Amino acid sequence: MTWVKICGITNLEDGLVAVDAGADALGFVFYEKSPRKVDAEKAREIVKQLPQTVEKVGVFVGNTDWLSILLEAGLTAVQQILMMDGKADGSQRAVGLGVLPRPPRMYTSFPVAEFLEDEDKVRALAADFAQLHRKFDDRPPMPQGVFDTFFLDSGNEHRPGGTGKPFDWRKAVPIAEGMRQGGLKLVVAGGLNPDNVAEAIEVLQPWGVDVSSGVEAWPGKKDSEKVRAFVQAVRRTEKSA
Repeated sequence: MTWVKICGITNLEDGLVAVDAGADALGFVFYEKSPRKVDAEKAREIVKQLPQTVEKVGVFVGNTDWLSILLEAGLTAVQQILMMDGKADGSQRAVGLGVLPRPPRMYTSFPVAEFLEDEDKVRALAADFAQLHRKFDDRPPMPQGVFDTFFLDSGNEHRPGGTGKPFDWRKAVPIAEGMRQGGLKLVVAGGLNPDNVAEAIEVLQPWGVDVSSGVEAWPGKKDSEKVRAFVQAVRRTEKSA
């Protein structure tokens, strides 16, 4: 089954709607400039009323010190959004998390759109993903679930994490293939909605999909019908595959 994350949760009602619709994970944004931003206290209030089976993902931009927020809010995963300068290295903290009773999963969001107009860059990025794990063979081993899953999004320096518009999925096919060759999991993000998620899955065959603005009534508030329609569209695509 395709992993489904509903991101930008700001209230319990939206979280429960997403869970009831069949989402596998909920995302909580800790980026000051986002209209979907929550603080650790608010996230904790929501998280403690959610089923344990649902993954609770803290979304952070750049080199934010996420560890204290993760612990305070009771999150089960961290998603770091790379800035355009490529800075977002949580590897040292991730290694230390192995001592926790339940180490969180670690995801990385990669702004792929700017690479897609240059075929040489596409090939180079695909090769990098295919060889990624081999490049770190001399480093301490990461806990399971750490840096094995990458989100491809349409973000830029002004809107890290996504622009609300999809990137060109077909141009990204070589990158998706490189990730699979490297044993990495791909999550498609950026500009998804109930009407186009099936095409994204058919083109890129990802492990998961991530949606935020595409299922909103307005920034920070989900539209329950759109949330349900999104998850249903994903499941229909699986059945027709």
